[in-house]
Amino acid sequence: MTARIAIVTTVELAEPDMDEVLLLPLLPEAERVAWDDPNVDWSAYEVAVLRTTWNYTEHLPEFLAWADRVSAVTRLVNPLSVLTWNTDKRYLADLEARGLPVVPTVFVAPGESVPADALHGSVVVKPSVGAGSAGAALFHDDAAGALAHAQALHAADKTVMIQPYLEQVDTVGETAMAYLGGQFSHAARKAAILSKELSNSTGLYADEEISAYSPSVAERELADRAVATLTGVAYARVDLLPTDDGPVILELELAEPSLFLHVSEGAPERAAAAFRALLP
Repeated sequence: MTARIAIVTTVELAEPDMDEVLLLPLLPEAERVAWDDPNVDWSAYEVAVLRTTWNYTEHLPEFLAWADRVSAVTRLVNPLSVLTWNTDKRYLADLEARGLPVVPTVFVAPGESVPADALHGSVVVKPSVGAGSAGAALFHDDAAGALAHAQALHAADKTVMIQPYLEQVDTVGETAMAYLGGQFSHAARKAAILSKELSNSTGLYADEEISAYSPSVAERELADRAVATLTGVAYARVDLLPTDDGPVILELELAEPSLFLHVSEGAPERAAAAFRALLP
C-alpha cells in the first residue's frame, strides 16, 4: 500500500519510539518521515501527523518555516496556527486568561531583569521553548544559583520561565491526560523528574517513569475544559500537577507529545483510528 500518511519524526531519531512501534502496524497507510530530511516530497502525502519531532526546540524558526511550507502542499496535524502558539510555553498566560488554573509562571525575556522575589524558595527555571526537561533546573533556597541559570539561558537568547516547585509531585507524580480525535482516551502517571538523577537514552529527551493511571474527577474535568478551548487538533496531552487546591496545568502539549499508548488497552487502536480519520 502506498503511504498516504506521514508520521513525522526527525533524522536524529532513527528508530521508532514506543508509540510508533505500537501505532504503525495498525496504520498501514502511514510511514515515518523526518521533518528535517530535505529530500522528502511532502506533497506525496495526504496528511502529515507530527509525532516525534523532538529536536525542534533547538531549531524553532526552521521548524515553523518547514511547517508553513508543508501546510501549503498537504494537511499538517496539528495545524500551523496551533504549532506557532504551542511551541512556546508563554501560551500558559493565555490559558490563565481563559480562566484555567495553571502553575504560576513568571516569564522573563532576554534583556529583561529577573525579579528577585520570583527566585525565593524552591523554584524551577527553564526556557520557554523546550521539551523533555531540556534546560530545566530545580533550585531549593538558592536564589543565586537560580539567577545564574536564568542568566545563562538569556545568554543563549532564550526566554526564561520561573515556576514554584510544587513538591507534591515528588510523592504523587504528574498526570498526563491523552486526547485523540478530541475525545479523552487515557491517562498516565509520570514520576517526578527534576528532583531525581536524570537519564537520557535518546539524546533528545529525559527518560521518564510512566504507568497506567485512573484520573480523578477533578483532573478529568480540568483536562476536558482545556481541550474544549481548542479547535482543529487531532491529539492533545494535558499535563497536570497536584496542589492542595486541586490540579493545575503544567503543560498543554499539542506539537509532538508522547501519548503513552502502551499504558492503556485499546489506545493504539484509538490513535490509529483518529489519524486514519484525517484522510479525505
